[in-house]
Amino acid sequence: MDDLPGRRAIIVISSHVARGSVGNRASVFALETLGHPVWAVPTVMLPWHPGHGPATRIVPPAAEFSAFMHDLEEAPWLGEVAAVLSGYLGEAGQAPAVASLVRRVKEKNPETLYVCDPVIGDIGGLYVPEETAAAMRKHLLPLADIATPNRYELAWLAGEKLETLEALADAALCAAPPAMLVTSAPGSARNSIGNLLLMPGEANLAEHPAIENPAKGPGDLTAALLLAWLLRGTPPAEALRRTTAAVFETLARAAQRGADELMLETDANSLSEPTATVKMCPVPLPDRGRRA
Repeated sequence: MDDLPGRRAIIVISSHVARGSVGNRASVFALETLGHPVWAVPTVMLPWHPGHGPATRIVPPAAEFSAFMHDLEEAPWLGEVAAVLSGYLGEAGQAPAVASLVRRVKEKNPETLYVCDPVIGDIGGLYVPEETAAAMRKHLLPLADIATPNRYELAWLAGEKLETLEALADAALCAAPPAMLVTSAPGSARNSIGNLLLMPGEANLAEHPAIENPAKGPGDLTAALLLAWLLRGTPPAEALRRTTAAVFETLARAAQRGADELMLETDANSLSEPTATVKMCPVPLPDRGRRA
């Protein structure tokens, strides 16, 4: 990024909450902390994360959302954009509009990175309508340079249970994006959890002790940080280490304080200069190899 000073902006498309550090609130803060201007697009507005309890949900009308995205497609500043990051969608009809914007940005800047965080579910199953999950799979994942599902989202996308690291790696290799970060991957030690990053020709796991009842938002933060480090030209394994260490550190500090949300405003230094230690190890690729 240092040699492309005019292309530093990142378009982030996800949910917006009034309280908390999830969705765009987490992604935008992290990216701006690491020096990126952000164009933030809300897909839904909520008072807080739905995991905290029932809340009013405001989704932009489909026609207005599409018109908003079309305006961005025609923006005279589109040449500033270095990457697009999409996360939670408010409804299935938003997916084609997001895909159209991604295609337009890539037409303008062929080297633009698109990171798709398919926020559709967790250990308990889907928490979006199946139609929304299917729309992400159909319209967004085929366009992505990198996808960042958690292990349960990847299992749904793959249509099979993924209980082992080897199964996760194999499923990731069969997915549409040429690179994938799988969060919530099983670690090698008991009570450990990791992030599995598969890039063309290599795979690495970064793991750390699991945190009980972690604060909301680590997936959104992880996708944003990985994107920021890769845009800086950081080697994939080092980008993975820095990302995992930063998220682990902020989660651990929030837990120590008894916070129910990440406290990014307090722990901003952890995003850019994490000191937490994570265990790094290469992961053998299945025999089928990576797609070029």
